[in-house]
Amino acid sequence: MTYRRYAIYYVPAGGALARFGSAWLGWDMATGTARAAPDVPGLAEPAHGLTEAPRRYGFHATLKPPFRLADGQSVDALAGAVETLSLRLPPARADGLEVSRLGRFVALTPTGETGDLVELAAGTVDALDGFRAPLTPAELDRYRARTLSARQAELLDRWGYPFVMDQYRFHLTLSSRLPVARAKALQATLTEHLAPLLPSPFILDALTLVGEDDAGMFHMISRHPLRG
Repeated sequence: MTYRRYAIYYVPAGGALARFGSAWLGWDMATGTARAAPDVPGLAEPAHGLTEAPRRYGFHATLKPPFRLADGQSVDALAGAVETLSLRLPPARADGLEVSRLGRFVALTPTGETGDLVELAAGTVDALDGFRAPLTPAELDRYRARTLSARQAELLDRWGYPFVMDQYRFHLTLSSRLPVARAKALQATLTEHLAPLLPSPFILDALTLVGEDDAGMFHMISRHPLRG
C-alpha cells in the first residue's frame, strides 16, 4: 500500500487498553479494519458518535506529526531511520495515565513529571526532520488561520507544526471536539470505566511508524522498541 503522509506515533501494544482504544475509536491501525464499539455502562450516546474526528488517526499519541515525504526520500529509508533512532533512545516514563478534558475534547494524559515524554517527542521531531517535505503555502495558511502564539508560529515555520518542542503535550485522544457539558460527562464516564485499564507507571516503550492512505485512514507500518 502507498501512503500520502507519514507520522511517528506512540501506539499501545496489545493488552486491554489497546483493545479498548481501537474499539472505542472504531479503527484498528494494526489490522487496517473497522471495529465495533465497546460496551461502556453509563454512556449517554453511542460511542462512535463521539469519536468521528479522531477515528481515522487510530488510538495513539503523536510524537512526530503527519508529514509528506521530502523529494528523494523513501518509506524504506524512513523506517530505517526510525529503527536507528529507537536503538539510541531509552523508554520514557510518567507516573501513569488519567482521563482528562483538554478544552472541548477528552484524552488520556500523563500524570506526574512529563519531561521524559516531551524530550523524547522533541528528539523524534528533530532526528527525522530531513524526511519531511516543506508545507505548501495552502497548508501554512490553514495553520496560520488559527490563533497561534509567536512561539507557535516560529515552530510552525521551523518544524512544520506549531505544537512541538516546548509547546508539545502528550495525549491519546478519546473524543471529537464536544460541547463542554458533554465533554465533562464523558470524562466522568470514562474515568470510571478505564480505571482498571490504566497503567501505573506509564512507560512509552516504542516508536511506531504509520501511514495515511488515500481515504485519510492511518495504518501501522512498523513498530520499533526503544533500546537506548
